[in-house]
Amino acid sequence: MRDLTSKFKVVFTGGRISDADAMTLAAYDDLPSLMHIASALRDSVHGDVISYSRKVFIPLTKLCRNSCHYCTFAHPPRPGVAAYLTRSEVLEIARAGARAGCNEALFTLGDKPELRYKSVRAELAALGHESTLSYLVEMAGLVLAETGLLPHINAGVMSEADILRLRSVSVSQGLMLESSAPRLSQRGGPHFGSPDKDPEVRLKCIAAAGVAAVPFTTGILIGIGETRAERIDALLKIRALAERYGHVQEVIIQNFRAKSGTRMSEATEPEIDDHLWTIAIARLLLGAEANVQAPPNLQPTALAHLIAAGINDWGGVSPVTADHVNPEAPWPAVEVLARDTAAAGKTLTERLAIYPAYLRRGQHWLARGLMKPTLRHADAEGYARSDTWVPGSSAALPRPRDACGSATPRIDAIIARACDGHVLSQDEIVHLLAARGNDFHAVVAAADRLRKMSVGGDVTYVVTRNINYTNVCSYRCKFCAFSKGKLSENLRGAPYDLDIAEIRRRAIEAWQRGATEVCLQGGIHPDYTGETYLKICRTIHEAVPNLHIHAFSPLEVWQGAATLGISLKDFLRHLKNAGLGSLPGTAAEILDDEVRAIICPDKITTNQWLEVMETAHAVGLRSTATIMFGHVDNPSHWARHILRIRALQTHTGGFTEFVPLPFVPMETPLYLKMAARQGPTFRESILIHAVARLALHPVIPNIQTSWVKMGREGAMACLQAGANDLGGTLMNETITRAAGAVHGQEMSPSAMTDMIVAVDRNPRQRTTLYGTPPTTQTIASFEAAPLAPVVNSPARRFERRAIHEGAN
Repeated sequence: MRDLTSKFKVVFTGGRISDADAMTLAAYDDLPSLMHIASALRDSVHGDVISYSRKVFIPLTKLCRNSCHYCTFAHPPRPGVAAYLTRSEVLEIARAGARAGCNEALFTLGDKPELRYKSVRAELAALGHESTLSYLVEMAGLVLAETGLLPHINAGVMSEADILRLRSVSVSQGLMLESSAPRLSQRGGPHFGSPDKDPEVRLKCIAAAGVAAVPFTTGILIGIGETRAERIDALLKIRALAERYGHVQEVIIQNFRAKSGTRMSEATEPEIDDHLWTIAIARLLLGAEANVQAPPNLQPTALAHLIAAGINDWGGVSPVTADHVNPEAPWPAVEVLARDTAAAGKTLTERLAIYPAYLRRGQHWLARGLMKPTLRHADAEGYARSDTWVPGSSAALPRPRDACGSATPRIDAIIARACDGHVLSQDEIVHLLAARGNDFHAVVAAADRLRKMSVGGDVTYVVTRNINYTNVCSYRCKFCAFSKGKLSENLRGAPYDLDIAEIRRRAIEAWQRGATEVCLQGGIHPDYTGETYLKICRTIHEAVPNLHIHAFSPLEVWQGAATLGISLKDFLRHLKNAGLGSLPGTAAEILDDEVRAIICPDKITTNQWLEVMETAHAVGLRSTATIMFGHVDNPSHWARHILRIRALQTHTGGFTEFVPLPFVPMETPLYLKMAARQGPTFRESILIHAVARLALHPVIPNIQTSWVKMGREGAMACLQAGANDLGGTLMNETITRAAGAVHGQEMSPSAMTDMIVAVDRNPRQRTTLYGTPPTTQTIASFEAAPLAPVVNSPARRFERRAIHEGAN
């Protein structure tokens, strides 16, 4: 057996155990060694995550044409009892699941009972259908449309045509292979009298799902009379199909449970060690990336052992409905499952009926029309959203689970490297951004400690006025609800273009109200040139010489230089001479062209944004740096963005602060067309502030949180997760409001102070470049009079015809 142990090493280098070597494992009985290797293999990809799906179980029919000798789910027709759930019954169950926070609607039913029972055919006809699967298509579509739950279909053996019909209304499907041993279908075997349990029939169905590109669940049932060699054979057949089509998203290793009233009620159930042996073998044969599952309700006292054997998933767990296939085995409460999983050193993580790797390639694995409802449930990694919070909304903040143990060694090691000032790798940053459970608490706490050590207990903010001089834009960024014009979606307000006199008036009023900064950004108006931006700067600087002009994103700078036909350096020098003091780091979105090609394909590239900033820093203009996250991106993109910002800062030292900006989705074209998630989760939003503190240490000392996007309570949470700055009072915030945010257009200095004191920190006004503002301005800011009404000069020629006609 020592030679076999050496063969296991191949799986850690991305290899696979050959079929011939696999069959020799049937005689390998060193269970501790198997479990050790299997769990290490699992950890190499899945880390500390053990997933599950919160589901509601919808048994559309319990009639079946098969007669499995261990089944209590299926039964023959009963007088006075309908063969199928009605439409209203299906919806009642589904709605109960939605109220309980489920994401998955699991449709389980017997195999084509109409082929066996005449009464069933009559009932189907009354329902307006010729087949069970036809009725199932209608019901799955109904649940999806009415409740938003994502259907997963277990409908028995299906043809490729059946699978394709169901693909249009389900995100995944499944069929247990159970066994590849034909002898189990012979007389006396558990599958005798069950034509749909023929292994070849079932394998053909699983293959058809691969052809149809359906994320698929399958697995084996152990303890029904098969040998260990036959289990291995079944796993190898599953592996072959998975390698051919890539569609097998999970493999269940389910243990037989004897049930009273069945022909196998006295059969011996498999021992726990036999179950653990099979799980470990499955992990070795299927590989590190495979999702290997064991139902927790069938081994309720051995959950830690199942984890140690190599599983990474518990399957579906319902807070609403029983396990209709195993009614004698109640589901564990999710809280109990989380506790027991944590006790085994893992973090329970909710997933969807489609696994993250498949959702990331949703255009291939999901039918047209299913990306929209699926993304509504998903977080940045493709797991289920852990909360219902949406950036910019008034939704109550979720409360993360309390820490109940220590962080994993790898998280502790990465945190230590970050606090020592080392440049983290992309993988290390991604690992921090994916932190959950105890690891989440460890990352947040470390970021807060590092903040205190780096910048102390002050929380800073600047008294500023936002002036968005035009919302007319020739670009078509899909995440933007602010820009208006013939090429854009007129979602909130009409197109405008401020008169220069109005810009001057607003700047003067800002100074009178205690501002030390005016922040100017706008759409890329097709009539604007670099001279327009120079004129705006000169006008403000001449009117209020001591007011800092923080203006023009790299996109505006790039466009301005291009229209004048001069270099970036020359244009930036002209802007500086005209009064420009610094640049906002917007238009960065995600500094990764893979993402930019989706959300802003006609905007400047990652390298162009960085070039503008590098040039600005070289001519003595400092800037902020931002990230706009939570749409079509994922933590790998965030990590690359952070590393690019750090690299430039190390070179120039020109960034004053880093500002995470959660995507506010409500009114944006990208979200309304459901090509994006509904913003980051609250957990993700907190983490990115914390990880920015760690990953950018010590080169960027200031981490800012946006009260407009996070809300008051959310911003306070970020201040306790590594942030030390609240940005500006704003006075006239319009861009985030246009996207649907509700958190106001101004945060007064008094309100800023109250927020900061509430987290036991010291409020301090600052200038744009983190100096101390004049005392007279600080006093004026607390005594500011109400803002005068703004005047937005209409840009009539950029309105749509329908808007013109409605105004006349």
